[in-house]
Amino acid sequence: MIAAKKSSGKFNTVMFGDVPVLQRKWLAALRPGERLPRYEDVMLGSLGRLADHIALLRDHDETLCVSHTGRYVQQWLNDDRWDIPLSALPPDCATALGEAASSALANGRPYLAAAHCVRDGLVKTYDVLAMPTSSRWGGTLIGAYVNERDTQYNLLDTIFSATDEGVLSLAAIRDASGQPFDFQIVHLNQGASRLLKQPSTELLWRRLGSGGNLLGSPEVIERLRDIIGNGCGGQFEIDSDDRCLKLGATAFGDMLSLTVSDVTAIKRREVSFRLLFDNNPMPMWVFDAETTKFLSVNDAAVQHYGYRRETFLGMKLQQIWPEDEWASHSEALREIGEVYQSARDWRHIRADGSEVHVLTFGRRVVFDGRDGYLVAAVDITERRKAEARIAHMAHHDGLTNLPNRDFYQDRLRQALERSQPGNKRVAVLCVDLDLFKNVNDSFGHPIGDRLLKQVAERLRSEVRGDNLAARLGGDEFAIVLVSDVSPNEASDFADRLIAVLSACYDIDGIEVVVGASIGIALSPGDGATSEELMRNADMALYRAKSDGGGVHRFFEREMDRQAQTRRDMERDLRRASANGEFELHYQPLVDIAADRISGFESLLRWRHPDNGMVSPAEFIPVAEDIGLIIPLGEWVLRQACSEAINWPADVKVAVNLSPVQFRGRNLVQAVISALAHSGLSPRRLELEITESVFLAETEANLAILHQLRELGVSISMDDFGTGYSSLSYLRSFPFDKIKIDRSFVKDLARRSDCVAIVRAISGLGRSLNITTTAEGVETVDQLDWLRAEGCNEVQGFLFSAARPAGEIEALLAGFGTRASNAAA
Repeated sequence: MIAAKKSSGKFNTVMFGDVPVLQRKWLAALRPGERLPRYEDVMLGSLGRLADHIALLRDHDETLCVSHTGRYVQQWLNDDRWDIPLSALPPDCATALGEAASSALANGRPYLAAAHCVRDGLVKTYDVLAMPTSSRWGGTLIGAYVNERDTQYNLLDTIFSATDEGVLSLAAIRDASGQPFDFQIVHLNQGASRLLKQPSTELLWRRLGSGGNLLGSPEVIERLRDIIGNGCGGQFEIDSDDRCLKLGATAFGDMLSLTVSDVTAIKRREVSFRLLFDNNPMPMWVFDAETTKFLSVNDAAVQHYGYRRETFLGMKLQQIWPEDEWASHSEALREIGEVYQSARDWRHIRADGSEVHVLTFGRRVVFDGRDGYLVAAVDITERRKAEARIAHMAHHDGLTNLPNRDFYQDRLRQALERSQPGNKRVAVLCVDLDLFKNVNDSFGHPIGDRLLKQVAERLRSEVRGDNLAARLGGDEFAIVLVSDVSPNEASDFADRLIAVLSACYDIDGIEVVVGASIGIALSPGDGATSEELMRNADMALYRAKSDGGGVHRFFEREMDRQAQTRRDMERDLRRASANGEFELHYQPLVDIAADRISGFESLLRWRHPDNGMVSPAEFIPVAEDIGLIIPLGEWVLRQACSEAINWPADVKVAVNLSPVQFRGRNLVQAVISALAHSGLSPRRLELEITESVFLAETEANLAILHQLRELGVSISMDDFGTGYSSLSYLRSFPFDKIKIDRSFVKDLARRSDCVAIVRAISGLGRSLNITTTAEGVETVDQLDWLRAEGCNEVQGFLFSAARPAGEIEALLAGFGTRASNAAA
């Protein structure tokens, strides 16, 4: 061992930088694309003197074995054997090697650990660097470098000098009869010198009987004589005016080991404890740390828990725990330290069997000479009830008390996780009430709210077990069926639910009838995540609503394709305006009597950079849905007016208005701005609307139309005779023009009913002094029929398709030449 120490000392100065050298060597040997360097590149050829410090480990059937050791490592292990398991080595060395090797294998990198070994009362620290390498024979070899650091220290001296307690060794002095009568101090630490308030030089080799400190009293010497006479140990306390010391003595032969502790503060705390414990309004008790028996309870605990004091003091701590929490209570009790504060609330049982929720706070105390814990309990039962109510509110809809969207999505995710091992199906149903808006509009929101409550009750009665119904918002509900339902079972359930929800509701004598539409998505085919299933069920619901409502539809992949196309269009629309992709084309309006172009209808066109021209029938509804139609409509107004100012003064421009623009309430200002910016006369601007403007907020929309009329612009009704067109519209507002839809013009030559409709609309226009314009004129025969029936204006491919603004001048000139030739 002496040689090993010398060798170690010699190597310490040389090998200070060995660890970084070896780490760099390992990194340099690592080839691109390989997880570990090769054993030969790291461990063979250039280790030199370091080879003595290397132990080679291999992983054999998940057990680490030592296959080779250098001379230094053999001295460190005190074992020169090879090919032995790691467990056969000294535990301190085996632990350090095992820790470093396991960490290196786990990380795939060199790992540096420290080993602390006790040798002959000295603590020595070693660096252990484990370097994983690949073996040509397969598997992994770990080279472990071991070397001692400079620092070492005497364990016993360090412990005794570091402790605050006093430690003394006493030798018994016997009289002629062989009986001990005094003791001599043969060893002491600085703690003893401090507690006895004398320098160690004065205390060392001094007899206790000579006095001068608290140990010299006859009572202390007598207690020590009894301990050495009995050959055992004991503890006792000694008091002075200002201090209380606790002594612990152990005898072995004529020697005594004596520990001295200052317990003055503890004694004072015990006095304070008595004062604070008995009259404290918070329930408190002391229990024995070993037996858990109650040692003392204060009046507040007696009153709060309802046990008589005598009963309380005959109980153990476990008797106030509910049986289902015994294990967790016991685990917490085993882990308790000097101070305890519960990280969770506990349930306690009172004398009447009721339960309370409490937080407990405790600290270790000495009570009547016994090791125990002082515990204070804070009753939080009412707080927990309030928190439970708040948690319920956070996860449930306030109106219907059904689970809300967050709760539903969380439950759906759990259901999907449980279904994955067996590839079981989970069904998601999105439910929307049909005609619910009519209920709010007809009877008011209070009746609508009460209807939703009754709908929720019917859902609860139909959705049972582990299945869940939730309200997502408004009149939208969702259901998750977790019991591996088949498509047929989901279909039957949806049909039954539609019938239940569509039955008449009685609300304060008012009979209310609504319907229900349902979209269904099934995992895993329609989606593996909650987000996918909800999105796809919602698309299926949209199809059910589009098919007239009152039905259910399953999700189909074509719906997803259509939805993706719609999302792409929304994205492209939002950037189209900024990129200047919109343009206006103009189709001429021809005055039949004068045989001239009286105006142009402006038609919006979208020149997509990838898809070319996109039909307005495709993108206008999307622009309306996403709110883009309002800024887009304002651009059309400004552009049309700016281009029309360059036309002849008797040529008008017609601009189509969307019903959405009326909801924006900024339409009148947009028209004024367009006219002012362009300088166009209001008499040359014609605004076309459809009958849908009259289907919503009629009074407000009529007011806007009258404001527009007061500006001097003309108002035209487009597509008259289709949809919900009503003659009452012509009474509601004095239109300047009504346009006959192309569907009637197309079959004029073949169907007598189309002729009758055109004749009626033309006659109505003449009677009300309203201009009539026929759309979609493509043949001379159609033009002759319309002229014969008294129609005022026509437009269609017979004259021209819609043209860009740059072609308007040529179009006007060409039409004038044609008219002159016709006159000649």
